[in-house]
Amino acid sequence: MGLQTKMAWQPEDNGLQQILQLLKESQSPDNATQRNVQQKLEELNKYPDFNNYLIFVLTKLKTEDDPTRSLSGLILKNNVRAHFEKFPSEVTTFIKQECLNNIGDPSPLIRATIGILVTTIVAKGELRNWQELLPSLCNSLDSDDYNVCEGAFGALQKICEDNAEDLDNDSTRPLNILIPKFLQFFKHNSPKIRSHAIACVNQFIISRTQALMVHIDSFIENLFFLAADEDTDVRKNVCRALVMLVEVRMDRLIPQINNIVEYMMCRTQDDDDSVALEACEFWLSLAEQPICKEVLGSHIDRLIPVLVKGMKYSEIDIILLKGDVEEDDMVPDKESDIKPRFHKSKSHTQKHTDGDADGELSDDGYDDDDSLSDWNLTSDWNLRKCSAAALDVLANVFRDDILPVLLPILKETLFHNSWEIKESGILVLGAIAEGCMTGMIPHLPELIPYLISCLGDKKALVRSITCWTLSRYAHWVVGQPHEQYLKPLMEELLKRVLDANKRVQEAACSAFATLEEEACTELVPYLGFILETLVFAFNKYQHKNLLILYDAIGTLADSVGHHLNKQEYVNMLMPPLIEKWNVLKDEDKDLFPLLECLSSVATALQSGFLPYCEPVYRRCVSLVEQTLNQNFRHSYGVLQANQTQPDSVDPPDKDFMIVALDLLSGLAEGLEHHIDSLVANSNILKLLYQCMQDPMPEVRQSSFALLGDLTKACFQHVKPCIGEFMPILAQNLNPEFISVCNNATWSIGEISVKMGLSTNNNNNNNLTGNEMQPYITLVIGPLVDIINRPNTPKTLLENTAITIGRLGLVCPPEVAPMLQQFIRQWCSSLRNIRDNEEKDSAFRGVCQMINVNPGGVIQDFIFFCDAVASWSQPKADLKEMFYKILHGFKNQVGEENWTKFSDQFPQPLRERLAVQYGV
Repeated sequence: MGLQTKMAWQPEDNGLQQILQLLKESQSPDNATQRNVQQKLEELNKYPDFNNYLIFVLTKLKTEDDPTRSLSGLILKNNVRAHFEKFPSEVTTFIKQECLNNIGDPSPLIRATIGILVTTIVAKGELRNWQELLPSLCNSLDSDDYNVCEGAFGALQKICEDNAEDLDNDSTRPLNILIPKFLQFFKHNSPKIRSHAIACVNQFIISRTQALMVHIDSFIENLFFLAADEDTDVRKNVCRALVMLVEVRMDRLIPQINNIVEYMMCRTQDDDDSVALEACEFWLSLAEQPICKEVLGSHIDRLIPVLVKGMKYSEIDIILLKGDVEEDDMVPDKESDIKPRFHKSKSHTQKHTDGDADGELSDDGYDDDDSLSDWNLTSDWNLRKCSAAALDVLANVFRDDILPVLLPILKETLFHNSWEIKESGILVLGAIAEGCMTGMIPHLPELIPYLISCLGDKKALVRSITCWTLSRYAHWVVGQPHEQYLKPLMEELLKRVLDANKRVQEAACSAFATLEEEACTELVPYLGFILETLVFAFNKYQHKNLLILYDAIGTLADSVGHHLNKQEYVNMLMPPLIEKWNVLKDEDKDLFPLLECLSSVATALQSGFLPYCEPVYRRCVSLVEQTLNQNFRHSYGVLQANQTQPDSVDPPDKDFMIVALDLLSGLAEGLEHHIDSLVANSNILKLLYQCMQDPMPEVRQSSFALLGDLTKACFQHVKPCIGEFMPILAQNLNPEFISVCNNATWSIGEISVKMGLSTNNNNNNNLTGNEMQPYITLVIGPLVDIINRPNTPKTLLENTAITIGRLGLVCPPEVAPMLQQFIRQWCSSLRNIRDNEEKDSAFRGVCQMINVNPGGVIQDFIFFCDAVASWSQPKADLKEMFYKILHGFKNQVGEENWTKFSDQFPQPLRERLAVQYGV
């Protein structure tokens, strides 16, 4: 077709007809027609003025129906996104001009499409090259023609949503004009305009944009004016604004806070669920504010019933969840039902004296907590989940104070004849478990058996929520006599693992994993029964639940450890896992959960995993190598590719490499020296050297975990690489990346012990020629900085203290001069961990350093005494070291001064030291 470009552009009729035909065909459901359309579109994109035709159909061809015109605009939007830089300048100018001239098209669909097109052009960095855009849209707001005003506002709302940061940073300060302008329209007679105006301003609350902050009182005043608005979208945007203002400008809300709370309680019960959901977010936001208890105290008895009411399934929820379908375990899953999984890299943690392991570290330093992520096992956020999450966080604020309001509600709902109300009562009970545990304990002997009986309810949705609620009380259950609660709970939960309903299977599997984490080795007597059920589920489960089953098996292995290494258990568990392993291709993401599961199983089975280890090991090394090669090709491809299209070369998915590294860690930890020959016959250390320098923190985190595990298992293979590895480890002692830093620190400690031992063996106990010596200056400074850094997470402090102790063990003359800089924090960090080998080597190191530099500990000796007393049963020679240091100090200061000094000790410490060490 003869497309052409002229100054005053007009379409050729023949070309226009072809494009209209194409637009009609593209609305066909037939796949072959769709492919044909795609091919033609790619050909037409070669013509410079093809995009002129598209904008012409959108804005000028009013004889066509709206869907066809809109489709033309959406194809143009895709072209802008993909090729805008290549558009001839006259085409760009024509498109921009047509957008502005037709912003007030009579059709709402066309106006909205033009708005989408405008924001897409702006997103390509065209705000600075389209100087007339904002003034033109701003002028259009004042038009008497409703369509022009609404079209301009629609476009501005999309621009504000997509480009808030650019607008705020623009040197011409457009927001100084726009925000006051938007505020003028809060009282417009059209609800659609009012809604647009609030939505525009809302984009600038969280970022505390200065142009809004100077008008904050006027903004809040206008919001109050609109509080009773009859329009759903206006009410929704008012609620959204107040939720954000709680976080950003609580000081400005305080004078009206009682009225706001009353208003939000009312809106949380709005007839429109979308308004109610926006309002319900207010309670989540308010619960994070220190003033929450004071603000809500007088309202809480009326708020709790509102939240409970919101926790009942709506009719539409039940339809969407297929709540009337009781048996669906034979129905295959749709791929769209399966959410993407994210692998958590391995992190080395210490066990604590109170029996709790530290939680997984996340890089913001908080333990992961998914208490709000789990509201009844469906992915869409709705009023029910938001109400439950709000009750959860408020229970954590008010604790048992809310029980006088809640207990009568629970009594009424839990035993109700209507299954929907009973189900909501069980959800309430789960939601308050964390915050109100102390007050609930007297009621649990009655409630837990009742909940266990609800696992057999005829309604699948009742069974599934009961699984979740019981998991929230697992900690209490495990602490009671097993025959009374744990055993019946476990038996019923395992029946639900094999339920005929997929939602119940999923909930039961997740709940059982939580029970495993709480019960740990208490489950050992029941292992045969548990494995029988989980293995049977392998053949019963559809795709989605299979992935959750891997997690339950991996958690079981983590929880019972080496008790899993019995031949009968290995024979039950390994064949189905290896069968899945063999079926999955290297690029299948289902490998992630399976590799995670196998990592835990290999660590638990130890030598029991030997028959399976070689193919698993080789495949993991291959996955690492493939990912590194793909990454190299990607980096090279980006350099070679046209710089305007850097997205044309896809980067590899590094999760494959991360999970493979973690499984190799599991093998090294489980097989110990048995992994020697596999490492010797592979290039894993060369690959590890590359992984340790990867820009992605999670890759480095897993690399350092593997390095530490290989150091423990087969140091002779690691040792030749230490000169290359140590500088990289030192560079990663950066607490900005907590988990990376944690694993690098732990790894350095393991290496130092092995280096000390190898030197020790070579030099007949003479440590002066220690091979670790050259690296001490590289690492000791950063480690001392970390241990003294405020707000360092507990696990990182402990690993840092252990590594400093170990460095002192092998190189006391090099580390001892710094003793005074870290000893107090060192002692405080290690007083709470259990007796173990790592703690043992660290304390030996500190004793060696005190012998070299006794003056370094004098000021903080009370902390050393406290740390010594934290040992339950130190080995005899370590106890002797403690004895000599304590008595040496006592003899040096004399009996009278020692008595004065020890009188400062808390009574238990004084007694313990007197009994154990005679001081």
